[in-house]
Amino acid sequence: MSGPDIKTHVGYALDVGRWEPDARGRLEQAALELYIERGFENTTVAEIAERAGLTERTFFRHYADKREVLFAGAQAVKELLVGTVLAAPDGTSPLQAVAAGLEAVGAVIQQRGPGAQRRQAVISANPELQERELTKLASWAAALAEALRRRGVREPTASLTAETGMAIFRVAFARWVAQPDKRDLPRIVRQSLAQLKTVTTGG
Repeated sequence: MSGPDIKTHVGYALDVGRWEPDARGRLEQAALELYIERGFENTTVAEIAERAGLTERTFFRHYADKREVLFAGAQAVKELLVGTVLAAPDGTSPLQAVAAGLEAVGAVIQQRGPGAQRRQAVISANPELQERELTKLASWAAALAEALRRRGVREPTASLTAETGMAIFRVAFARWVAQPDKRDLPRIVRQSLAQLKTVTTGG
């Protein structure tokens, strides 16, 4: 075997040694199971890694700490939210553009099904995690307001619409979590928006 071929072969062997199928998914499932069983505070990274059949080193390759297992996808969701608002057709009202973004986010969360609901149960039981969740939602609201400004919406309309949209989403998500038999989160977002319109128009 020639020099370059040897390097390629050795590199491939090392890669195989480092490869763990669906490591992130296994770690997330293990973490959620342990958080539900023992509580977030009483669960260690070592225990999560052991439950997943992986090493602590692998855990830290994917997550900065045990809290981030619950929030690792927040940035990608925010990007989806902003991208959907910016892509709304010209003439779409600010609130409808925001609603479209929130429905897109709802569809992604819905795909996680029971995992999303277990995640929320863990967060609701821990004040530190609740604070982290509020910070995440605030960053989404700020990103929504900026997206609306990029669409030409002026202040204070942009910020008011963004905050209203997030309020709609929080209510819709709470309803979805509380009623596990109703899986259509985007539809609940639409219903919540319609109910808000009824209230504001005096219907």
